[in-house]
Amino acid sequence: MSQSIYESPLSSRYASDKMQYIFSPDKKFSTWRRLWVALARAEMELGLPVTQEQVDELEAHLTDIDYELAAQKERELRHDVMAHIHTYGVLCPKAMPIIHLGATSCYVGDNTDIIIMREGLSLVRDKLVCVLNALSCFSDKYKALPTLGFTHFQAAQLVTVGKRATLWMNELLQDLDEVEYRIAHLKLLGCKGTTGTQASFLELFEGDHEKCKELDRRIAAEMGFEGTVPVSGQTYSRKIDAAVLATLSGIAQSACKFATDVRLLCHLKEVEEPFETKQIGSSAMPYKRNPMRCERICSLARYVIADAANPAYTAATQWFERTLDDSANKRISVPEAFLAVDAILNIYENVVSGLVVHEKVIEKHILEELPFMASENIMMDAVKRGGDRQQLHERIRVHSLKAGHNVKDLGLTNNLIELLAADPLFGMTREELSAHLEPSRYIGRCPEQVADFLNDYVRPVLESHPDALENKAVELKV
Repeated sequence: MSQSIYESPLSSRYASDKMQYIFSPDKKFSTWRRLWVALARAEMELGLPVTQEQVDELEAHLTDIDYELAAQKERELRHDVMAHIHTYGVLCPKAMPIIHLGATSCYVGDNTDIIIMREGLSLVRDKLVCVLNALSCFSDKYKALPTLGFTHFQAAQLVTVGKRATLWMNELLQDLDEVEYRIAHLKLLGCKGTTGTQASFLELFEGDHEKCKELDRRIAAEMGFEGTVPVSGQTYSRKIDAAVLATLSGIAQSACKFATDVRLLCHLKEVEEPFETKQIGSSAMPYKRNPMRCERICSLARYVIADAANPAYTAATQWFERTLDDSANKRISVPEAFLAVDAILNIYENVVSGLVVHEKVIEKHILEELPFMASENIMMDAVKRGGDRQQLHERIRVHSLKAGHNVKDLGLTNNLIELLAADPLFGMTREELSAHLEPSRYIGRCPEQVADFLNDYVRPVLESHPDALENKAVELKV
């Protein structure tokens, strides 16, 4: 491609070839031709003057598209559908008189958009499954490894590294449910005519309403759909686009949450994203290992979340049976949301498959905070030995403040255990107090929760999508 012409980074840097093909001109215009074949075949079978020879001629030229001629015709006619009808007709002179018979532009335009969105969602679904598979392996491996939990990014009760990963997976499972719902409920526009009344087809079929309905059914079946929308204007409701992009936005939100957590963990040096042998973190600071992949997830996710507003505004501002102010926006907002989510999931799987867990750093951080967390158990132990709960609580409060000063103001280690051991009110040795500092005593049911979650929720999903897991992970371009 010429270096003097703008190219979308979504194509050149981020999205996979598969997703780019789904939204390519070849896919779009060959689908237009498939729809014209389906229309001609159904009209022939329902008694209109369309011959098998004409249908065969149309089928023989589904993919040999002369883009230069189509562009020339569009410059002349200022109408993309008519340009492609004429381009198709050059190859199919016998069928030219019946191409697009009774239809309006949205017959090919809107039906193709639905077909392409369904295929895009199917690819997104498969990539979600791959990410879930990678996360399930990670979660299972680290299901019992204690780590600090955080609320408000302040140290809180211990969790495990694997349990934290189930939170990421749980959101992706919600996203997968949304994607599968969208796939299952997408319907074609069908053949509804210029204002959705099917008047042109009623005229062609000489007033036969059943044949008008049967035409819709046959076209839907040939294109792999169970049905068409029950009513419409010239277009399908643009709320469909808004719903699909809301689903994609949901995936972006989940991925951004994961990537943000990993970026914070990278700062703590507890977990790091993959970093290749010759990778450079900074042009000025050679020692840096910036979490650039997770930052890219967040960056693209922000774009998708904002982009989802486009079809929502479009749906809200359509006039009566149709206006054309949807077209230019739709050509950009819908494909780019799919391309961006495709890129996000590619990076997500790549990051999870190579996450590095620094167990010694995690342990060090736990030991810095664990004396505080163990204080309640220590207090209960001291009460069992005959101590006064209220007095013990106050002494722990005072000693905790001193230990906090030691850590935060003097930069020293947490000495709470030493302070408690020296306090006769507790009557416990340092060894007895240290017995309360075993991290595994503070992770609750984390290992069991991970095992139950993987067995009951994740594995059934993975087993129901074996084809998705056969796809080789996409190598990142940059």
